[in-house]
Amino acid sequence: MENPIDRHRMWASALGWIGRVWSVATIALVLAFIVGERSLPSGPREWLGFLFFPFGICAGMIVAWKKESLGGFITVASLLAAYVVHFAATGTLLKGWAWLAFAAPGFLFLLSSQLSRRARARAA
Repeated sequence: MENPIDRHRMWASALGWIGRVWSVATIALVLAFIVGERSLPSGPREWLGFLFFPFGICAGMIVAWKKESLGGFITVASLLAAYVVHFAATGTLLKGWAWLAFAAPGFLFLLSSQLSRRARARAA
């Protein structure tokens, strides 16, 4: 029978690598949108929103390659901040599932980090 510690490590590793691959795809897609649009935000509210999405989300994913928990936190916090800024500016929430899909690697990094922490705690 498989050891629970090994199972936690296996899942943590798998989720971490899925998050890494997904983050590369997300960052590439965001860059393609930015380059393809050739337009920057116009106004302080739009710049503030742009700071959180896409820059904060992408920065968090880059940080997560070295420190999963910190990078995952930055990504998820940036997503939540983008929702708050958009709601404050327009009175409505961001619509659609794409916002969550772009930030999903952050959730995977947080989960991977938690599973790794559990495996280390059980091994000690």
